[in-house]
Amino acid sequence: MILWHNPRCTKSRQTLALIEAQGYRPHIRPYLLDPPSEEEIRAVMAALGVAPLAMMRIGEKVFRELGLSDETPEDTLIRAMAENPILIERPILITDNGAAIGRPPENVLPLLGA
Repeated sequence: MILWHNPRCTKSRQTLALIEAQGYRPHIRPYLLDPPSEEEIRAVMAALGVAPLAMMRIGEKVFRELGLSDETPEDTLIRAMAENPILIERPILITDNGAAIGRPPENVLPLLGA
């Protein structure tokens, strides 16, 4: 169980607290300091069952600066997330049973059997 986590993000902290309240201690990956590779992003997209834009923070300044949009090719979006991890929506819980974006934090509960 891995949590892509940003400790400065309220939702990320709330999600971690919720996971811990269920008795779990996930491996914390500070994804801004330890960015995922394009391959890892693809694997998480598959676990989430989403397209790249669904796991991106499209309101981030860098999204606009890079000229990204819903018409940008998927490979370009994935590369942008790998090179600019601030674009990755957070938090993301990854388990053997799948993955979930913790927005709201309760989205992770089904992965915990709760």
